[in-house]
Amino acid sequence: MRETIAALLAAHVPADETEADDLEKMRSWVRELPAPTAREQPGAHFTASAIVVDPPRERTLLIHHRKAGKWFQPGGHMEPGDSSPAEAALREAREETGLDAQLVDGRLLDVDVHWISWEDGWHLDLRFLVVAAGELSPQAAEVHGAEWLTLAEAFARTDEAGLRRALAKVG
Repeated sequence: MRETIAALLAAHVPADETEADDLEKMRSWVRELPAPTAREQPGAHFTASAIVVDPPRERTLLIHHRKAGKWFQPGGHMEPGDSSPAEAALREAREETGLDAQLVDGRLLDVDVHWISWEDGWHLDLRFLVVAAGELSPQAAEVHGAEWLTLAEAFARTDEAGLRRALAKVG
């Protein structure tokens, strides 16, 4: 998985200075971390998430994360059975929303480094664009709620700069 992540990061072009800084940190971490995707990895580990849009790309889906108490994109930890970070993002989107979701192209849409207080570590989030349709049925164990929102509504719903940057890349 290390080589796959390194290749994704090598091909990614950041949108702004903050994302460029995060990208450089991730490029360093993917080389240095003994187990880059293991949630038990002390200090930091890579995660995968999906910026989910409807087929006309007029709406995006946000979930209300139970632990954080905030609205985010679907995503989470990579599992041993995941063949790639893109596959992990797609799995998380399907599990958390119940939607029929498909990757747009498998390239990174965005990267974001953020602190997770309940894990006492950094999430190195690899974000992919996913198109989804179907009936929404959020996973109650992790998701307090899920809603389709216009991009403008999604911007108003979140104060997370990284998520706002990723959403701006969609529309």
